[in-house]
Parts: sequence; C-alpha cells; structure tokens
Amino acid sequence: MAEYLSIDIGGTYIKYAFMDKQGKLHGHSKVETKENIQQALLKQVESIVDEALSICTVSGVGISTAGIVDREKGEIIYAGPTIKNYKGTAIKQHLIDKFDLPVHVENDVNAALLGERWQGAAVNENDVFCMTLGTGIGGAYYQTSLMDGFNHRANSVGYLLYDEKTKTNYEARASTSALSKMIHNELGSDISTRDVFERAKRSDDACYSIIEIWSKEVAKGLAQIIILVDPKCIIIGGGISAQGDYLLDHIQKQIAQFLPSEFLKTEIKIAQLYNDAALYGAVYPFFVTGD
Repeated sequence: MAEYLSIDIGGTYIKYAFMDKQGKLHGHSKVETKENIQQALLKQVESIVDEALSICTVSGVGISTAGIVDREKGEIIYAGPTIKNYKGTAIKQHLIDKFDLPVHVENDVNAALLGERWQGAAVNENDVFCMTLGTGIGGAYYQTSLMDGFNHRANSVGYLLYDEKTKTNYEARASTSALSKMIHNELGSDISTRDVFERAKRSDDACYSIIEIWSKEVAKGLAQIIILVDPKCIIIGGGISAQGDYLLDHIQKQIAQFLPSEFLKTEIKIAQLYNDAALYGAVYPFFVTGD
C-alpha cells in the first residue's frame, strides 16, 4: 500500500510516521538527533527514508524542520543554535536526487499550524497564530496563507522581549527548557516536568508556584503577538500542550495584565494534535496539490 512518509526534524529527536491516503497517521517512531557534523542529519534522514522504502511504497516525503525554510527550494536559509551547521542544507534537492520522490520541506511551526488547520484545533480557520513551546519557542501565522515576511523571518517569536540585564530573550525564559531549568534549580534534577504538573494539580505549593511563574513568562509573549497581529485565535503547541486545559488556564488568566483594559479578544487554544501537529502538516501539501 502506498503511503506518505512524514519526518519532523528537531534539535533533540527526529520523529517520523506514515500517513495513509485517507490522512491517518500511524507507525510512529523516533531517533535521537545526532550532532550535525559532516551532514550527519541528512544521513539520518536518508536512513529513515531507506527504512520506509523497505516497508512500503512511499508516494512522497514531507519534512518538518527547525530553522527558517525557503519552501520552494526546500532549503534551510537560517538556523539558530539548536542544530549546528544547518544553514544552507538543501534537504529537498538532496532527497530528490537520492530517491527520485516528491519532497516538501516546511518550517516545523508552520507545519504544526498547517496540521492544526487541517485536522486539529482550527480546521479551515484564517487569522490563526500558532506558537510551539519546546526546547525553543517558534511562531507561525496563517492569515489567508502562511505569512513568512519579506525575508522569510516573520514570527520568530523566541527572539522577542530581550532583557539586557539577564541577557535573555523570551525563548530563554518561557520555553519548556526554561521550565525544566527552573524545576531543577528549585526541586532538583530527579523530578520531571510532568511530575511537577501532577503535583501542582494536587495542590503542591512549590510546584504550583513554578508553573505560575513560568506561565506568566509565556503570557508576556502571547500579549505581544496579540498587540502586533490581532489573530482570531492563538494555538499553543509542542509536547507540553498535552497538559491541556490545566496549562491553558494558567496561561490565559495572566495575559490580560500585559494588555490594555478590555483589549483581549483573541481566543487561546491548545493544539488538538499535540506533538503530532507538525507530522500532519509536513505531508499536508500532498493532499492539497496531489504531488
């Protein structure tokens, strides 16, 4: 049976899964992302495609990736420190040359937003902003199409709110990496983020306080997005979105303090596809264009 292969390249893991012609995702797997020396990352992707071809007929490969992507060329045109030596990586052309398959490449947050508009929290909605909370923080905006900016650098929200005193930006204070650092500093390294949420739900004051402080930092950035873009809704994605309404309640109750009185009209939602959103969005173009 013919399938599409969806690959999500992150700084910590490369996740992948198959999608059938009915748009159902299955066969999830992941590998740790190697240090990107001598095109190690491309070699990992090659290996994943090779493995998939040994299992079934692959009709196309969709790539979701960290970094800023020129989607026409399928090339990384800017990359932060998450993946070293990544700028200039021509993923699309490399895979086409190697496997002679149709390939789409998209920034991971754009892909997550496409996934949520396709089968998630904002089906067929316009004026939707997506922010993913993970190792870093990424943003994407769909007005009537994906809005990239003139130099493809729009929505790089992790770089917002730079503080000269602490030498930190929004990402350094509000990512899940920042939350993990807070947890380790306050409670030790033997407690996980999931544990902290569970304890907070059971009225553990120390855990509740950590989540409250961190979610306030998240809310500060969301307020900037609302002021600048005025989206109909903001979708919060990334692995921590699995915390659902409990996470949403913590964040939502703090946004208004960073906005003018009665300014908040934007609906805040949790991603319905959770950490799979980018896997859906990576292959979505095949279902639109048919190639």
